[in-house]
Amino acid sequence: MVRLRTLLLLFVVAGPVVAMTGPARAEGDIAYGEYLAAECVTCHQPTGIDNGIPSIVGWDPQSFIKTLQSYKIKERSNPVMQMITAPMTQEEMEALAAYFATLKPVENKDE
Repeated sequence: MVRLRTLLLLFVVAGPVVAMTGPARAEGDIAYGEYLAAECVTCHQPTGIDNGIPSIVGWDPQSFIKTLQSYKIKERSNPVMQMITAPMTQEEMEALAAYFATLKPVENKDE
């Protein structure tokens, strides 16, 4: 019985900490992500049209977060993206991922 209580206590106390430290969660605040996206959309088109800069519209949130983390730790080489992601928190990455996942690309009529 004591062992069961100890395991239960460990789960209740440590469970949230383990969940919060995972490599890429996608539970971001969409409204906060929309607010933060002002900097992103100066280069990345919110329409999803790719005019030389990759689209980030409609991405899977996990992939989005992983990509941002890769720039932050300099696994991906793009000086601009490394500079932008350097000060980003996990919460900001999750919010951006949640927001951009809600956007749908529009058709490019020029193609």
